[in-house]
Amino acid sequence: MKDEAKDITTQSIEAQAAPEGEAATKTAAPKTPETKTSEPKGADTKTPAKKKRTRSSKAKDKAKAAADANAALEARIGHSFADPNLLMQAITHVSALKSGRKRGDSYQRLEFLGDHVLGLVVSDMLYHAFPNADEGELSKRLAELVRKESCADVAKSLGLLDDIKLGSVGSSADARLRKSILGDICEAVIGAIFLDGGHAAADEFVKRNWTERMHKPRRPLRDPKTVLQEWAQGKGLPTPVYREVERTGPHHDPQFRVAVDLPGLAPAEGIGGSKRAAEKVAASVMIEREGVGGGNDG
Repeated sequence: MKDEAKDITTQSIEAQAAPEGEAATKTAAPKTPETKTSEPKGADTKTPAKKKRTRSSKAKDKAKAAADANAALEARIGHSFADPNLLMQAITHVSALKSGRKRGDSYQRLEFLGDHVLGLVVSDMLYHAFPNADEGELSKRLAELVRKESCADVAKSLGLLDDIKLGSVGSSADARLRKSILGDICEAVIGAIFLDGGHAAADEFVKRNWTERMHKPRRPLRDPKTVLQEWAQGKGLPTPVYREVERTGPHHDPQFRVAVDLPGLAPAEGIGGSKRAAEKVAASVMIEREGVGGGNDG
């Protein structure tokens, strides 16, 4: 009987121990979800890092593209800038400035400087290229070479049209504005080169882009009628005589044919929308035919 009692007692103790073990197991179980919830938190902290790397990569790509564009622009201009900001300022229109920035941050001040540097360099070029030309002829040649149209031609030849930085304007206005300020931009670039590399660098740029133009001006430097008259006087001939040969076309849009006569020479004729225009053409025809100097090359 004692042994049976001991068995009953032992089973009772084991039965009591089992629930306590189960309870312990149930108590420890909640720790598992805590471990699982910590994983998503770790994943969340990694996501911003990836985005940051992407933004950084885009910024680097943008900076590289800007550097490549700047290098290409410098190659076309023929000058490597120690201060690239000067070049950027030279091609920036007032409309592209952010609020709070001064107008002096645009190309305007550089244009003022470049205009005078261009005049000085071209004057020196003309002085040495035409030793027999007087002050009047040199002044006319200078005016032809430094006018806005000539500067715009140089800017076009360097491909600066698409480099100009403009603010938000209409597409048609954008195109017109770019063309209208091309000459100003060219002078601003000269000013920027002068500040960055000194007189020698600006002198090299101007000579490289203006020498051919200096020897081949776009238009006659002197009125062909004046040239022909001076040539005739030098030959002991009377003043050329201009006569209207024919007038055609409607009243609002006439066409004149005019002839110029000099003793001993065949008449030369010219056609124009006015008598004066036709006379100039006729004089130019005779100048070219007789090999008279001074019409285009002085």
